[in-house]
Amino acid sequence: MRYERTRQLFGEVEHQKLQEANILLLGVGGVGSMALDCLYRTGITNITIVDFDTYEQSNMNRQLWSELHVNEVKVAALKQHYPKVTALNQKVDAAWIETFDFEPYDLILDAIDDIHAKLALAQRCYKKLISATGSAKKLDPTQVRVDSIWRSQGDPFASKIRRELKRRKFDRNYRCIFSAETARTKEKGSFMGVTAAFGLAMSSEAIRQLLCQK
Repeated sequence: MRYERTRQLFGEVEHQKLQEANILLLGVGGVGSMALDCLYRTGITNITIVDFDTYEQSNMNRQLWSELHVNEVKVAALKQHYPKVTALNQKVDAAWIETFDFEPYDLILDAIDDIHAKLALAQRCYKKLISATGSAKKLDPTQVRVDSIWRSQGDPFASKIRRELKRRKFDRNYRCIFSAETARTKEKGSFMGVTAAFGLAMSSEAIRQLLCQK
């Protein structure tokens, strides 16, 4: 059976709970595509994926399936490999976040890199939010952490988010994925080992939270 070994780990009742979950995944690049693959293989297939981008050759070093779909719309291409997902070809920006209905979803997974959209998500969806910070410029996947946004460290991008949230007088809490490793370059270099670790950490945290929900 497809999920036999997964059920051996979680048990029938908890695995059924995962299969009934409804997830919204924003961004399906390096981090998001890995999170999607992990969740889908675990049995969480009721996932809505949202992205507006197309695959480029520069994506091949870190984004799943990119080498097969250059110049194709990401969400449409991923729908071919994960047929049960709902695919929305949509730019995730602050305006979209303001009007979108997040109520049906058990969790919102943020794998986008637009700081304005991330801030809007935090303010509107913090109770359901798991957010990835910067996975570029790093080499060591063992330094990837999951913690409160307020305890994130080693990441200038996360620091900007915290600073702007404070400026907006936002003091609520949500979980984020970050790397404590010092950046190795000023360029936007990326390594699949770290990008994948972010996505896997995000999917693991999502499963943990789902199992804790009543």
